[in-house]
Formats: sequence, structure tokens, C-alpha cells
Amino acid sequence: MSPTALCSQSTLSLSGLAPILLFLGLVSCSGSGGENTTPPITDTGTPGAEEAVGERLFLETRFAQSFKIFLDNGGSMNDPNTGDIVMDTVETLGAPLDPGPFKGMSMNCRACHLVDDVLAVPGGGMRAYADFARRSPIPARGDGKTHAPRNSPPLVNSTLTRAGGILLHFDAEFSSIEELIAATFTGRNFGWLPDEKAQAIAHIANVVRGDDGSFDLTDTGLPYRTLFAGTNPNTPDELRLPPQFRAFVGSGTDQEVFDAVVKVVAAYVNGLRFSQTEDSGSPIRSPFDVFLATNGLPQAPDSNELPIDYSRRLLQLVKQRESAGTLRFVTSNPNRVGGQFQFHTQPFSFGAQELAGLKMFLAEPAALSASPSELATGTIGNCVVCHPAPNFTDFKAHNTGTTQKEYDQIPGHGNGAFMNLAIPTLATRTADDLPATEQHPAASERFRAVPASATTLTDLGLWNVFANPDMPTPQSKIRTILCDEDQPCSASQSDLLNRAVARFKTPGLRDLGHSAPFMHNGQFDTLDDVLTFYRDMATLARAEQLRNGAAQLQGIALNPNDLRPLAAFLQSLNEDYQ
Repeated sequence: MSPTALCSQSTLSLSGLAPILLFLGLVSCSGSGGENTTPPITDTGTPGAEEAVGERLFLETRFAQSFKIFLDNGGSMNDPNTGDIVMDTVETLGAPLDPGPFKGMSMNCRACHLVDDVLAVPGGGMRAYADFARRSPIPARGDGKTHAPRNSPPLVNSTLTRAGGILLHFDAEFSSIEELIAATFTGRNFGWLPDEKAQAIAHIANVVRGDDGSFDLTDTGLPYRTLFAGTNPNTPDELRLPPQFRAFVGSGTDQEVFDAVVKVVAAYVNGLRFSQTEDSGSPIRSPFDVFLATNGLPQAPDSNELPIDYSRRLLQLVKQRESAGTLRFVTSNPNRVGGQFQFHTQPFSFGAQELAGLKMFLAEPAALSASPSELATGTIGNCVVCHPAPNFTDFKAHNTGTTQKEYDQIPGHGNGAFMNLAIPTLATRTADDLPATEQHPAASERFRAVPASATTLTDLGLWNVFANPDMPTPQSKIRTILCDEDQPCSASQSDLLNRAVARFKTPGLRDLGHSAPFMHNGQFDTLDDVLTFYRDMATLARAEQLRNGAAQLQGIALNPNDLRPLAAFLQSLNEDYQ
């Protein structure tokens, strides 16, 4: 029997009730014969709700070890009245910002990955999910550590899809955002020692179960168990999780609850992207992006075109337009009333100076190392080989000399100290040399440490992770990077470990105005400082005085007068991220 016949038969047999049922919307027959089978939103959830719930958990300040101590001492789960002193202020390159946005609370993700939290505070400003410190402050635990060993990188664009797969943290320790989040929630940044992972998971599950919605920094006011269930009629649709993000908080194990938390926070971080839109719908773009659009230049690689090839093509197109006299400069933001930045003090412009910087950024030497004539002429940044457009990163890892410069500047070290530092080989490296882990909680971490006078402490980046049996998941991806795309790779593990010394992941370059200080150790305050550093490291690399230095450094040929246009171009990548 056809659907139409079924519908007709039902209507005839209920003829006396049909007017009432139709009025109530309980009969749904039409000429097409179809039935309305759209499932209720309580079943499907709302796509994107996971990001909203993830933001609340990103802000959650009760997952830290200090809050467990508060609870153990009789504190109230939903009425915290004391916090961790590390949250009282926001550390900057100058005076701390007081009070911090989370004063009186415990550590959370947002403390190191700020956005508009201190926008109106004198000395503060907007951040692209980064902080203001050289190295991020962490809770004290009596182990002598008051800061993370590295600067807090921006999270925006951190999970972009890339060839070879994702690697996260400066040393490529994590091969997924879920791994990173889980390790952060249970790690030293949240106050947990390496052998306290099980305690951390149990505590976080306890907080999720015990939350009543009253201590909610996003003001939704709903308990976590309600949000994770997804079916409560009181849950606003914009917070109703799709089924794949739901969890039975009451009956689930600690690990299941913890995994559910990690999954929605990962969804939140996955949604952090540059060049999006304001709440009003207006595009958020940088002067560089507007320059490309204004001149009809390609803004992304073609299908199957590599970013480096796109960047080289872009340079040729720019030169052709410039030679023809058809390039148009940018003097204001067409997407904002008033035409200027909202969160940067620089003019919104892309003019002759930025163009000169763009050409230097994309310029490459004729050979691997710049020739004497190229060195004399300058204007070759060779930046593009590691920072190809449009994301301005190759997603690989290089040794640019940052570790060596910092180590040699430590009082008592001096020039050449890092070159002569005794670094264990694969055969002599022990677990004690490596980062502390759950398997080896007492490890010294001496090669993932903040350098200090009268010590050999330093940070060797990927060296700490590669061939580390406690960190199995990123190994194949790191090996590919260390092989420099030479596949099949015949280099031994021992040789590859030597190649890993002081390598760190290549950062993106968008919106640098909201992420200073720069480098993995926060060593440089300004872009001028960074560019001067690269000139110096290029000289060392050509003289073979840079230990395991990236070969690409040898191709840099910049004169002092080249630095200002190059910095102007980098500033043209700023945008009003919000």
C-alpha cells in the first residue's frame, strides 16, 4: 500500500476526530504522502553546542590540584571562597596586572590563554589566546617550579588541518588536541605532579558530578550533569550537546566523565580560527588579506598546490602587478565603521613599506646559502621556506638558535657555551635526562628546563620527545620531520636524535601583535628584536657556529635597513581577533 493510501485510510477511519487532531498538529498528511519524521532536538542536539559547553570547561577553575586541597579541607564545591595565589595577578613584561581576572580562584586554561579578559585594564589588552609572560606562571608545589619552561603560544589556528598530521606543544609532544588537553588538566600547569594523574582524573570527575551550576563563569547556570545529558527540557537549544558529546555523568566511570570533558574542550579549541566574522557578521581580516582581495590576488593555494608553491606564485603575481603599475594599496578597513583597527593601535594599512616587506619575506636566495653579492644587496628574508602563506607556518620544527642564544647569555656561560654543552646520545640518554612522566615521576627534566646560572639546565625541544618511550604517539610524525622529507629515511635513530637538538615547532605569524613576547622562551619583546636575532643567527649558521642550526638560516640576506619594512609586513598580518 502506498504512503498516500496509508495516510488517506488513517484520515477516513478517524474522520470524527480529524478536525481536533489536525488542530493539535498530531496528524501530518500531505499531498506528497510523506510523514514529518524530523527527530526532536532533544535527540539530535544542536551542532556547535559542544563549543559553547567547551568554553565553560575551558574557563573552569575547579579542576586544579589546589581546589582539591580546598575540598579536602572542608571547602564547598559550589561556593569557593579561597584561591591559588598564582591567580591573583597577570604577569607581564612590566608590572603585574592586579587584580587578575580569576583572582580568588584556582588555575584554569584561560589563565594562560587570555582573550579580552584584561582588555580594559591599564597595561593589558587583547590576546589571541596567549598570555603576557615570558614563561607562564604555574601553581607552586614545593618542587621549585614557579613557571612553565616555555612561553604560552596562541591557540588560534593551532589545530588547522595539515599534511603529516597535527603535532602540538613547541616540542611536538602531543599528536592530537585531545592528548594535549588531557595532559594539561592532569599535569604540572594545573598543579598536579607526574604521579598524581589518577588523583587528577578522579577529582575532575568529582567536580563535574558535584557541580550545581551556580559557579558558572559563562552564566548558563546549569549543572554539568544536565549539560552532558543533553535531553533535559530546561537546557537551551544552543547548549544542547549532539549525541556524540553526551555522557552519563552520574553512572559513568571517572575516566568516562574525564574523557567527555576533554572531548568538548577539544571541540572548543578546534573552533578557534583567524579570519572569521564578528557577531555582527562583518568579516575580520588583516590589512594583508584586504590587500590581496583588493587586487584580486589569490588568497589561498589552488587545489593540490603546496603552500610554498602558492607563496612563490603570489610573489610573481605581486611583482607583475607592481611592474604594470596596477597594484592598489590599502588605507582603511572596508569591514569596519571608521576603517581602523579596534584592538591594535597601528593604522589599518598596506602600503609601499608593507609591500617591500612582503617581497623580502617571500624572497629566496639562488642557492641554499646566500652568496656574497646577495649578502651585500640584502632584501632576502628567506622567511617563506618555513613560514609559507596563507597560514605562515610549515607545521614542521627547526632550530633557529633561540636555545643557544639564551643559554650563552646566562651569566657564567658566554659565547660557545651551548656549542660545548655535553648532550647525551641515544646510547647514553637515560630516563632521568628526560621530562618527568607518570612512568618516571622523579626525572630531572634538565633538558626541558629554564636555563640558570651555574647549571647546565636548558631546553632541547624535540630532543626531549623523539625516541622517548614514555611518549609513543608522536614518534612517526616527528621522525618524518627529522628526516627532512627524505623518504624512505635511512638515518638511524641515533642520528635523528642529534638532528632533534633544540628544534621547536614553527609558529604561525598571524596577529603577532596579540601574542608578544616571542619565541618558545618569550625571549624577545618586539618584532625588531626577532628580526635582528635572525640576522645574527644567519651569520652564525654560515660560519658553522650554530649547533644543529636550521640550514634555511644560511639563506637570509638582510641589511639593517631591511628590518623596518619586514616588520611592517608582519604587522600587516594583525587582525581584530575577538
